[in-house]
Amino acid sequence: MSDPTPVIDDLREESEELDRLVAGLDPRGWARATPAAGWTVAHQIAHLTWTDRSALLAVTDAAGFQALVEKALAAPHTFVDEGAEEYARSAPADLLARWREGRAALEKALREAPGGARFPWYGPPMSAASMATARLMETWAHGLDVADAIGVMRPPSARLRHVVRLGVRTRDFAYGVHGLTPPADPFRVELVAPGGELWAHGPGDAPQRVTGPALDFCLLVTRRAHRADLALTAEGPDADRWLDIAQAFAGPPGDGREPKGAATAREPMEDTARESKRDTAR
Repeated sequence: MSDPTPVIDDLREESEELDRLVAGLDPRGWARATPAAGWTVAHQIAHLTWTDRSALLAVTDAAGFQALVEKALAAPHTFVDEGAEEYARSAPADLLARWREGRAALEKALREAPGGARFPWYGPPMSAASMATARLMETWAHGLDVADAIGVMRPPSARLRHVVRLGVRTRDFAYGVHGLTPPADPFRVELVAPGGELWAHGPGDAPQRVTGPALDFCLLVTRRAHRADLALTAEGPDADRWLDIAQAFAGPPGDGREPKGAATAREPMEDTARESKRDTAR
């Protein structure tokens, strides 16, 4: 049984770091466009607020969460945007307060969850540790979009180990989302952490492997960068295929981002991304 405390602690730190980025923004700052086409900074925080609420329902109110699932199934390509739009219409101060309240309630629920409990989600059911990991992954990814919008560089931290682990564990899910049969054997994944150490997953003698910087792997599996712009290497045809489809979140894969060189002829707002917003059923 995995102790969820370390990842819940890291989720809090990741959220607080993003909170510090947006807390001092004026209304114009909240209205800045982010790399997700059509989404402002407010939409990004609204999205996190909405998904935190979904996670809280999953942990504390299975019937309430099931109602959300049914809504998602009825409109699989719009329900994420609708949730963000609803909350983004709030005044920035109200939205920030709502996000803080929701993430605090989720943290409390995750810390108090019974050992071994599993909770429904838009993908496979998750433990408290897995739920916290998914929320950290989303907070980090959407935090990158916010940082891009306001012109801030966020140095990678050791918290990325959770995103790496989730990206590795969702390998077979990524194949399934694309209608492909997952490979029978695991890959070896060896990534250089922000601090210089090696983060390794999978058998050491696996014939197929992925290597490169941990940050680049996290950007790939959250679809925040195109594979062509990342220093990741695949050995073996299946591992190579995985790098084209990898995603650490449940739900449709979306369009992802185009290579940086392919964006030169578009408008400025489009130049930064073309990332799908429909990446929340995590």
